[in-house]
Amino acid sequence: MTVLYKLETFEGPLDLLLHLIDKAEIDIQQISISEITEQYMTYLQSMQELELEVTSEFLVMAATLLSIKSKLLLPKPPIMEMDEYDFYEEEELDPREDLIRRLTEYRKYKSIAGLLHEKEHERGRIYIREPEDLAPFLPEESSNPLEGLHMDDLVSAFQRALARVDHKPVVSTIRRDEISVRDRIGQLEAALRNAGPGGRILFSSVLNERMYRQEIVVTFLAVLELMKMKQVSCYQDQLFDDIVMEWRGETASNGFADVEIDY
Repeated sequence: MTVLYKLETFEGPLDLLLHLIDKAEIDIQQISISEITEQYMTYLQSMQELELEVTSEFLVMAATLLSIKSKLLLPKPPIMEMDEYDFYEEEELDPREDLIRRLTEYRKYKSIAGLLHEKEHERGRIYIREPEDLAPFLPEESSNPLEGLHMDDLVSAFQRALARVDHKPVVSTIRRDEISVRDRIGQLEAALRNAGPGGRILFSSVLNERMYRQEIVVTFLAVLELMKMKQVSCYQDQLFDDIVMEWRGETASNGFADVEIDY
């Protein structure tokens, strides 16, 4: 009677070798190539008996194990004495070294993959609420008034505005603050009366740089009218000195009011 048994599924030849090593409870660094090779070949034979497809990588590993096993069975060459001028050959490496390195790295990555699988399983037990549409709660954004405009559009609009200004007639209204000779006479009389004892002021003090030409002319005319009415006398202490205006008060303070002044 034929007994059929189910074989475990392995991801590759290295996975199978690690399973055999762990089952034997031996250290990777101390593996027995002879024992592992026999167990590995037994597994391949079982796969063939169960009519399972044996991939090429399993066959390549079987050939590698047999090669390592044959190298270990061969006698080591005798140690020969070498002259001091001969180069010493490097010590022959252990045939198992490359296989042990590959198994060590595979075990490390398999362990990491196992941890990631556990985290995936734990994460799969957490149920997350589906995201809701929060658009109604967002503040309304004001539309950009310049949206869709380019720099060329702004330049064109600016040029059209300049064109309208250039063709528009310019009308300016100039208003002049007029002052009459009569008003200026009153201002000069008040200044002379408030000048203190003697009522003297300098002619330059009634003029300033901010006056317009009309104001200067009106001031001269007002001084001449005051002199004509004998209200003011003007003199110089020396040649080219500033003109001194002195209040005489020979007539009434409002005497000039009776004089006809039309300018």
